[in-house]
Amino acid sequence: MAGHSKWAQIKRKKAANDLKKGKVVSKYLRLISAAARAGGSADPAANVNLRNLIEAAKYEDVPSDNIDRLLKRLAGGDEEGSHYEEVVYEGYAPGGVAIIVNALTDNRHRTASEIRHVFTKHGGSLGASGAVAWQFDRRGYIWLSANSDTAQEAAIEAGALDLQESDEEGLEVYTDPHQVYAVSETLKSKGLKPEDVEITMVPQNVMSLGTEDAEKVMRMVEGLEELDDVQDVYTNLDPASIPVEA
Repeated sequence: MAGHSKWAQIKRKKAANDLKKGKVVSKYLRLISAAARAGGSADPAANVNLRNLIEAAKYEDVPSDNIDRLLKRLAGGDEEGSHYEEVVYEGYAPGGVAIIVNALTDNRHRTASEIRHVFTKHGGSLGASGAVAWQFDRRGYIWLSANSDTAQEAAIEAGALDLQESDEEGLEVYTDPHQVYAVSETLKSKGLKPEDVEITMVPQNVMSLGTEDAEKVMRMVEGLEELDDVQDVYTNLDPASIPVEA
């Protein structure tokens, strides 16, 4: 997905704003708690999803002490986070753009109502489970600001599934979602500096829209991301369609 780095820039800007509001830390602690429960273990070595979330949290500068204290409580039978569940919503944004919303909630009815309100307000429509997920692949994603033959060779040797040269002369590395943080660490050991590491949903094909429709999609995405229960929003909108000021 050429140009994905523009999405990464937008997400970094959002993450910086979220950090100011104290949302990043609480988001990851909730996700870690839910992952420990869902995977049946608070031991990262025995729970791949938990391990990935811990690495993601550290990458976003969530204090290690917070994570360690939470893991100790969970290992001791603490029920923190046990009432949260992950829910995925699918549908369409304006212009027929496919959209996936990942949420973590302790009240499914409240979250569904809030998400439905945003879809309706911005001219979108919710669909049934599986309505658009088939248009995406779950992948690990790494953004390297420096693209070179050395970087490409290192990424391939580390286990990359695909490489894309970005619009910003950087390199986008796609991996198996379970291996993204291992690949990132390997790249670091070779002197490279990953600037964005995440597990994402990559559209198999992107949809180009005019400026007006693209702005409508972005307003809808921003409206969804402002909801406390929403963790991630993915679309198949072509990043080249996104207005520069978005």
